[in-house]
Amino acid sequence: MRILFDLGTPVPLRGTLAPHEVVTTFEAGWARLKNGDLLQTAETEFDVFITTDRNLQYQQNLAGRRLAILVLPTTNWLEIRNHTTEVAATAQAMKPGDYRELRWA
Repeated sequence: MRILFDLGTPVPLRGTLAPHEVVTTFEAGWARLKNGDLLQTAETEFDVFITTDRNLQYQQNLAGRRLAILVLPTTNWLEIRNHTTEVAATAQAMKPGDYRELRWA
């Protein structure tokens, strides 16, 4: 599975998603793309897009997307690292076009 991290997604999360290939938007050279263009470009090369942008579903028409989108509730790595098992399991279970927002207390 190929996973793309949005700009706000903490890079240390990458280590918990092995053996999947993880690339950041910066590494892909897509850091300047707006969300619509980014999603359209990403779905040609990636299976899952992990972001912290909880407004994405309101800003973009996600109907018909092949890219699965996983939204984390925070950019804070100290908080996310306590939920890496959940993030990895959710990403692994996602199907093309899925949209999921994780929430934890």
